[in-house]
Amino acid sequence: MSLTQDARPALAGEVRPAEGQPETPFLLVDPERVARNVARLRSRLAGLGTPLRPHVKTAKSLAVARLLFDGEPGPITVSTLREAEVFAAHGYSDILYAVGLAPHKLDRVVALHRAGVDLQVLIDSVAQAEAVAAVSTRTGVRVPALIEVDCDGHRSGVRPDDPVAVRIAETLERGGAEARGVLLHAGGSYHCRSRAELVAAAEHERATGVRVAERLRAAGFAAPVVSVGSTPTAHFAADLTGVTEVRAGNFVFFDLVMAGIGVCTVDDLAMSVVVTVIGHQPERGWIVTDGGWMATSRDRGTAQQPVDQGYGLVARLDGPLCPDLLMTDASQEHGILTVRPGSSAALPELPVGTRVRILPIHACATGAQHDEYQVLDPATGAVAEVWPRLRGW
Repeated sequence: MSLTQDARPALAGEVRPAEGQPETPFLLVDPERVARNVARLRSRLAGLGTPLRPHVKTAKSLAVARLLFDGEPGPITVSTLREAEVFAAHGYSDILYAVGLAPHKLDRVVALHRAGVDLQVLIDSVAQAEAVAAVSTRTGVRVPALIEVDCDGHRSGVRPDDPVAVRIAETLERGGAEARGVLLHAGGSYHCRSRAELVAAAEHERATGVRVAERLRAAGFAAPVVSVGSTPTAHFAADLTGVTEVRAGNFVFFDLVMAGIGVCTVDDLAMSVVVTVIGHQPERGWIVTDGGWMATSRDRGTAQQPVDQGYGLVARLDGPLCPDLLMTDASQEHGILTVRPGSSAALPELPVGTRVRILPIHACATGAQHDEYQVLDPATGAVAEVWPRLRGW
């Protein structure tokens, strides 16, 4: 497999000027807010002396990635090999594939290495290590792997005190692969409810990663990488001693889950879904739109937070929120807007044909429903450009 300029995996077009009024529902991005969000995290991590390896899984966009690196390629995290292949074809050569490895995907990993990409894979078992070692022996490509460590019982990874981490490293190195270090994702931070909890989650993530890396080093492995990160912990870490990089992705857009945790404010949300009012059910207190879950996703990530935001807050097209108006229900192509339960606010007058914006519960899930972003010109309020998104695995 060659990733030459001529054979690069294609996106659905490059950045292009907008043509006319987009059809609803569509995904709208405010580039000024994106730039502000990026600058905020970069400044914070610079103050802690640790580089950012941004996760492109939220935006899945070369145009957004350019904002992260001032137009030049830099180190990135991906969640699919499709992302790795597309970004590699556009000059990104330092890539971390941060999802547990399925062994049958190793031929694609090797192809990227042969095209000049330093692609790190993620494993948490001896079986995966054996597969990585076998392909390294067979191909002569020394595949680097990070060992995933579970710091909070969130999802996957080896337990911090499990000696299997050393066995994984031994299996990798014996077979000609590389045990490059450890990776942690403090997914439990999404359940934090105070600044103190977020700071504590970030410190636990850091300390756990450093401890496991030191155990690997004591066993004779270099383990140069300690990779940590989630959007909440990236914004609340007070100390990153021993950490070599921080990963985060949601921060480019933010969403109502992040606002509910206290990582950002609603004003920081850089992405929304524009929908059109198509009907009313006055006896039910409903406003009906053409944006159902196919446009916004079914994610209900704020349902367990102190304030449930339904399927999203509703804002006027020109910016201001409609007081206590939520998207509270969705079918495939219909959205239902109602006043928040218990509120004394009146249902606003939104005639048929009115366009409004739905602020997303989970930016990753909402973005995944769309092929492209319509990009706002903040000076005029019009859509100026179209940024394609990549899809697939």
